[in-house]
Amino acid sequence: MSDRKILVTSALPYANGPIHLGHLVEYIQTDIWVRFQKQRGNLCYYVCADDTHGTPIMLRADREGISPEQLIAQVWKEHLADFTEFGVAFDNYHSTHSEENKAYSTLIYERLRDAGHISSRSITQAFDPVKNMFLSDRFIKGECPKCGALDQYGDSCEACGATYSPTELKNAVSAISGAKPIAKDSVHYFFDLANFSEMLRDWTHAGHLQPEVRNKLAEWLDGGLQQWDISRDAPYFGFEIPDAPGKYFYVWLDAPIGYMASFKNLCDKQGLDFNEFWSKNSDAELYHFIGKDIIYFHALFWPAMLSGAHFRTPSAIFAHGFLTVNGEKMSKSRGTFIKARTYLEHLNPEYLRYYFAAKLSAGVDDLDLNFDDFSQRVNSDLVGKVVNIASRCSGFIAKRFDNQLSEQCAEPALFAEFVAANTQIAELYEAREFGKAMREIMALADKANQYIDEKKPWLIAKEEGKEAELHEVCSMGLNLFRLLAVYLKPVLPVLAGNAESFLNIPSQAWPVDVSPLLSHAINEFKPLMTRVEADKIEAIVTASKENLEKTVEPELPQVKQCEPIADTIEFEDFAKLDLRIARIIKAEHVEGADKLLQLTVDIGDETRNIFAGIKSAYQPEDLEGKLTLVIANLAPRKMRFGISEGMVLAAGPGGKDIWVLTPDEGAQPGMRVK
Repeated sequence: MSDRKILVTSALPYANGPIHLGHLVEYIQTDIWVRFQKQRGNLCYYVCADDTHGTPIMLRADREGISPEQLIAQVWKEHLADFTEFGVAFDNYHSTHSEENKAYSTLIYERLRDAGHISSRSITQAFDPVKNMFLSDRFIKGECPKCGALDQYGDSCEACGATYSPTELKNAVSAISGAKPIAKDSVHYFFDLANFSEMLRDWTHAGHLQPEVRNKLAEWLDGGLQQWDISRDAPYFGFEIPDAPGKYFYVWLDAPIGYMASFKNLCDKQGLDFNEFWSKNSDAELYHFIGKDIIYFHALFWPAMLSGAHFRTPSAIFAHGFLTVNGEKMSKSRGTFIKARTYLEHLNPEYLRYYFAAKLSAGVDDLDLNFDDFSQRVNSDLVGKVVNIASRCSGFIAKRFDNQLSEQCAEPALFAEFVAANTQIAELYEAREFGKAMREIMALADKANQYIDEKKPWLIAKEEGKEAELHEVCSMGLNLFRLLAVYLKPVLPVLAGNAESFLNIPSQAWPVDVSPLLSHAINEFKPLMTRVEADKIEAIVTASKENLEKTVEPELPQVKQCEPIADTIEFEDFAKLDLRIARIIKAEHVEGADKLLQLTVDIGDETRNIFAGIKSAYQPEDLEGKLTLVIANLAPRKMRFGISEGMVLAAGPGGKDIWVLTPDEGAQPGMRVK
């Protein structure tokens, strides 16, 4: 047994909807890493929980005519069932609506308050007079005060990137009741995050984060940290703040504390020492696997809260990218917004575990589920290479040798080479370089198949006096298959378990030092995995599509006739605009923005950073190399995502129909448009 003590968490899924394939990237990634640690003999616990608090939960329960407690209990069962069938093996799966979470949320709050890190002040908020509740920015919609775009949230415009207060929205309405909000004052409680600026600057540069995450956090730290509003007014589904009747902890305060609560629940069940993992002087390792969209909460708020409340901070936070399907954002109309349950009704979950593993790295790059590649990779690697070895050799062992392996190893050097590969494969698993690990394992599978192809047991079987050679060759094949199965065990626990049953061996630990199975009785071979069938994938896509018959055809965008679009300008005003052709060098998603892309453009004599509201029409990779028209002399604008140094001009009615120039349209970067 190793001396390592490891506690691992995945981000808590919100109890307001089902698990989908985008969620599963994270839980499968975490589960693979945890299974590897346990296979290595490390003491490792994996805990998680449903994130159950907040206004959306309260409103959904109200719509369904049930209590929030009934709703979250039902969703908890559904979530855990989906995770279990995908092989995600939590040591404990709990809920943030628990006594443990209430106790630790209260404790952390009181420690922060007593240390002077909590303050309060009155703020003016939008209030829904029909629902008699305050509205967060996400529950207010209206027209952007800067560009007039419709259906924008109360804090920022995803069309032009402007930021503003909800009171500045034009024609604002409550997204809950449709009523016009009124302004109302309320006392709110704030966590003074800036008190931890130096602590966070040190922590974020101490090796706890991936380089790209560390760099992003440095931008936020350099921009200055703001107070964090940690309270919400009743009615709200959550925990009441102990010294503030009618005020509740904002869901993002108690959600990460749910990691502690779930582990405390496990400790109480198994008699473990909570402080051994969470005390300030703990020598245990603590790792959080999260999506890149919630880095701010986990890498700034969370370590600051823990530090201020005298708990240990994470050893590392591992962020991953988003999932696209067939190169596009998941879409209900295309049938690519796929629920975990829909997939499970048609395909083996271990196909997806392997495919994600083959595509995952230690970085935060997005991951694409391409169905053609998915089928080809599973059929070629798992069925055609790995399982094929067992099926090719087991028949001869069963028919000719009564399921008994040979007395000696045909190729000791080859077997030793397979065992020695454990070091490199283990390093890749440890570093979360799963894609590279799968390539190493498949290279071994190729060698095993090459050995069998060279020996040709099907020909040996036809020759007189070659029984011993046939026995040794096929036994060798099965011994190599055994090692492939143990290397794939963190990814394919079911296949590995079935392989162990077939080989009549106990559960395999990591093969640091292992001998071949000699004079060993095996069991009857049963098919371990079948090929991916195209009709199954088609069934998943079809089942995932919205009922288009009930979809109302949207009207084309229309220009409002009730007032002029803008005041007229003189030609001299227009002539002041420096309009240039620009080549898009780089395009990236903007965290927290549904419609914005961040573009790096070449305008001829320099490069600029510009935020453009064209995400609905383009994936970032599709834009790189294209040309666009920019206003080059627009004053830089500070947005919540960064500084925008110009404006991209594009044509089209909106949605998917927004067009920039292609490189073959005769324009060159830096050309001025007159």
